[in-house]
Amino acid sequence: MGKVIRSDRKGVQRIRARDIVPGDIVEVAVGDKVPADLRLIEIKSTTLRVDQSILTGESVSVTKHTDAIPDPRAVNQDKKNMLFSGTNIASGKAMGVAVATGLHTELGKIRSQMAAMVPERTPLQQKLDEFGQQLSRAISVICMAVWVINIGHFADPAHGGSWLRGAVYYFKIAVALAVAAIPEGLPAVITTCLALGTRRMARKNAIVRSLPSVETLGCTSVICSDKTGTLTTNQMSVSRMFVVAEAEAGTCSLHEFTVSGTTYAPEGQVRLGGWPVCCGQFDALAELATICALCNDSALDYNEAKGVYEKVGEATETALTCLVEKMNVFDTDLQALSRVERAGACNAVIKQLMRKEFTLEFSRDRKSMSVYCTPTHPGLAAQGSKMFVKGAPESVIERCSSVRVGSRTVSLTTTSREHILAKIRDWGSGSDTLRCLALATRDAPPRKEDMQLDDCSKFVQYETDLTFVGCVGMLDPPRPEVAACISRCHQAGIRVVMITGDNKGTAVAICRRLGIFKDTEDVAGKAYTGREFDDLSPQQQRHACRTARCFARVEPAHKSRIVEYLQSFNEITAMTGDGVNDAPALKKAEIGIAMGSGTAVAKSAAEMVLSDDNFASIVTAVEEGRAIYSNMKQFIRYLISSNVGEVVCIFVTAILGLPEALIPVQLLWVNLVTDGLPATALGFNPPDLDVMEKRPRNPREALISGWLFFRYLAIGVYVGLATVAAATWWFLYDAEGPQVTFYQLRNFLKCSEDNPLFAGTECEVF
Repeated sequence: MGKVIRSDRKGVQRIRARDIVPGDIVEVAVGDKVPADLRLIEIKSTTLRVDQSILTGESVSVTKHTDAIPDPRAVNQDKKNMLFSGTNIASGKAMGVAVATGLHTELGKIRSQMAAMVPERTPLQQKLDEFGQQLSRAISVICMAVWVINIGHFADPAHGGSWLRGAVYYFKIAVALAVAAIPEGLPAVITTCLALGTRRMARKNAIVRSLPSVETLGCTSVICSDKTGTLTTNQMSVSRMFVVAEAEAGTCSLHEFTVSGTTYAPEGQVRLGGWPVCCGQFDALAELATICALCNDSALDYNEAKGVYEKVGEATETALTCLVEKMNVFDTDLQALSRVERAGACNAVIKQLMRKEFTLEFSRDRKSMSVYCTPTHPGLAAQGSKMFVKGAPESVIERCSSVRVGSRTVSLTTTSREHILAKIRDWGSGSDTLRCLALATRDAPPRKEDMQLDDCSKFVQYETDLTFVGCVGMLDPPRPEVAACISRCHQAGIRVVMITGDNKGTAVAICRRLGIFKDTEDVAGKAYTGREFDDLSPQQQRHACRTARCFARVEPAHKSRIVEYLQSFNEITAMTGDGVNDAPALKKAEIGIAMGSGTAVAKSAAEMVLSDDNFASIVTAVEEGRAIYSNMKQFIRYLISSNVGEVVCIFVTAILGLPEALIPVQLLWVNLVTDGLPATALGFNPPDLDVMEKRPRNPREALISGWLFFRYLAIGVYVGLATVAAATWWFLYDAEGPQVTFYQLRNFLKCSEDNPLFAGTECEVF
């Protein structure tokens, strides 16, 4: 449903989203799903934030505005004056004019791309088809040769002297030969082997939706992975923070703390110089925790069904909530608390001491937000009301006139200011590329009765004369196990490429932490933004796809184009994704891998779903795919060798004119039962220890190469000749056999009561 304003009716009317047309004025508010692509014309709240992760993959909600975007080539992430169909309003209220609906929206274009794609056969399907065609041609030639060679025997007495009956008889022999040559048990054994593989993979959190794709994983040569949620936890976490230790006499020093933990679980340590500290012993940390708890509308929630902590609200604010729990500045006894109570225990203590009166919402011009709080505890009443501020460091520090050093307030000098900003710049551009937030206090704010809260332009005046308290640096941390998995991929000859909607600096920093790039490696020509990629010529784009390991700020069309270029190099590509924007690339790649927490559209386009959203599960699946292919070659060798033996057996007896060693029913029994069960057992073999130390196999590699076929032929000829020899031995020499001569055996079709050559021999023995 959508809320629209039309000239034919006063006020706002609710209509179905499919009835909205370009030109309609649409109103959206917090909690709404945007019904069409809208150009913003008015924002009716202090700020408007939109969760557009479904379209762009951005993990943090985006602040929107009504200003024009001068760049005609801006990617969707940079179109801050647009609301896209299917995205959700995280906060605020606004109005926009519909500019695209249905299939003309950005989501609709993705749907059209998916519909235009033609599914391709997997390497296994292609090789089995080729093998089947080659086998059919070989069988046809052999069967025809057997039939032609025996034309002279069509009129033998055994056929009653009828040439037609003889022709039919040898046609049956040729059919028996075909039955012997065709491995009837192969499809059943292959299906069983693949099914066993999917079962093992499901136990390791990789759910396969397309059975043939199991084997395709084994020849994967490139893994194109999304960053958010796959290589990282998709749970913003504060990893560093600092407060001022000294700011006097032209000097400034900082207490820099590191914070452990990579998820929303309120578990981790705060360390100073590598040693755990009690945060309550630092007055500045107690105030920093107070600001984090009160300048915050989010919460932690323990999901008992999943057994994990989840965010309620903005990811950035949830990271601050989690930090407060880890700091525990008031030494709250947490041992006896349940996990549900533990989710907000420390924040609750702080909120009991101070009451939030109102919030000055974030705005794009001042790049900060603040809360006005009054003390509720008698011991704090003398301090009076306070304003707590958080925001972009440059903007907040510019409005600071003093700095908190322990419990003292010291004037903020130019030297101290530059030292603090230099540290923040280092955090923002270093190996971590942290997202930094400055935290400050106004100790003596105006009375709330004197503040004009309906005038947003006045907010910056109220957030002046601030005291800088500290700074926190956060990031979406890499999953702990991913770096080792990427190292295994490199060892296995698999190239890992990160493709993300985030900015290039953040993407490269994460790549360095994960081992995709080395710490000192020059990324020129190895990392591109979507725009940089577009600026290249087609030939340069092909070269970039062959060498690059990081693509940032990309759109869905870029992902599909990257997959196309990789496929042109005969690379077998595995592509991960979770949003609607990833669906076309998931469908185009040989192996589309959707996240378990992703959208239904992404899952339907993928061949495999990761129930734990973990990159490590992909590597495990690749290992399983290689093991399946290895097992498959073993049972194909077993089956083909057996079938070659049957062909040799039938062919030799037909050429020499000997009685049939195996009748068609016996051949079927051997192929389906006697051969099928041992071949199936080979599918249970565990992976070789060195399976991930070999390079990916070439997808164009023949299922049975020349040397392998020679080995199969040698084994089969031996088995076939041994079978004929054993049958001949029984006829000639066995005590329980007829003990005929070899000449009689070769001419058994001429056996009759009137033929003196077979005097004393019953023709039924043949």
